[in-house]
Amino acid sequence: MTTIQYINTPDQLAKLCEQIKKEPWLALDTEFLREKTYYPKFCLLQIATPEWVACIDPIALPKLDDLFEAIYNPAIVKVFHSCRQDLEIFYQLTGKLPAPVFDTQVAAPLLGFQDNPGYAMLVSSLLSINLNKAHTRADWSKRPLTDAQIEYASDDVIYLCQIYQIMVQKLTELGRIDWLKHDFAELTNPALYTVSPEKAWFKIKGKNKLTGKQLSIIQTLAQWREKTAQTEDRPKSWLLRDEMLFELAKLQPGTIEELANVRGINERAVNRYGKELCHLINSAKNRPPLPLNEKDRPAKKTQQQEAILDILTALVRIRAEENSLNPSILASRKDLEVLLFNADDECPLLHGWRFTMAGKELVGLLEGKLLLGIEAEKLAIIEKEPLKFEAIP
Repeated sequence: MTTIQYINTPDQLAKLCEQIKKEPWLALDTEFLREKTYYPKFCLLQIATPEWVACIDPIALPKLDDLFEAIYNPAIVKVFHSCRQDLEIFYQLTGKLPAPVFDTQVAAPLLGFQDNPGYAMLVSSLLSINLNKAHTRADWSKRPLTDAQIEYASDDVIYLCQIYQIMVQKLTELGRIDWLKHDFAELTNPALYTVSPEKAWFKIKGKNKLTGKQLSIIQTLAQWREKTAQTEDRPKSWLLRDEMLFELAKLQPGTIEELANVRGINERAVNRYGKELCHLINSAKNRPPLPLNEKDRPAKKTQQQEAILDILTALVRIRAEENSLNPSILASRKDLEVLLFNADDECPLLHGWRFTMAGKELVGLLEGKLLLGIEAEKLAIIEKEPLKFEAIP
């Protein structure tokens, strides 16, 4: 069994950085807390290779600059499972993102797994090991960490090393290893980790049901909530929950007394932010809302549109079967609707391996350059003219 290095002094960290510099790839994971904060509180960093494993204590160490410099070396592949929250921590601390990365959750569907599979499921499927879940809800900010906690945290990177090697071998054998380049590159796009208060209302579900003053109010309050949560480093829900944003948009209280009478509102929120909230609501009522995107507006599809979606679905099934994939992994009905009605750069079928496997031909069908027909009792793609499409960069 590999000895786990617990790194909590500058000297230990300096030696580890020298180890890191020699490696072609690293398996990484983080432990953090954010139940009481807006930003994640960095509590532990786990790193492993096939030869060694280390747990770095960022709470005990005064500086991590040399560690990040070693990890960010572009010659070293950074291996994660579901890396978005891990990379958010890296970006928050350094203002930069490490590259290149390999995400086993992103790669798994190309090997026949469901979309967004959990780490425990991959470990079980690929290694026949059932992970210990005893410390799933542990408070990683408390010190000292127990030996059991350190062992639990280390398992996340020890097995990740093995999964990564298996995946790379299988993807290479299938000729699919390069299909993921775009997907992995997109994970290191800073825009994914920068939340603009002005765009906070985009993430609120049900906003498309509001119009006029109500929409203007919820847009304004969502911006205020995001900015305030960032400034005070507090969870957004501690300020106002989404349900309360809708209540305020509908009731439109203009005075402290009216605000306090809104059912379910936090008394602390009224006392601390009441005057500001009333001002924001009164101002929002007197200006037009920002327009909803067309894809946010519910629309009933015509029978012709439904038929076109059926044809697109048939092509997806053909290509998925040829590549031994579940069709829903390649493209869901919703993905096809986005392609048909709002073919913008957010459509997954216009990027990466999905574009290579099916997106290019789907666009060809929609533009009349390809036909779907029957040949030898099988569905076939018939080319009318050469395709010259390129994936959106």
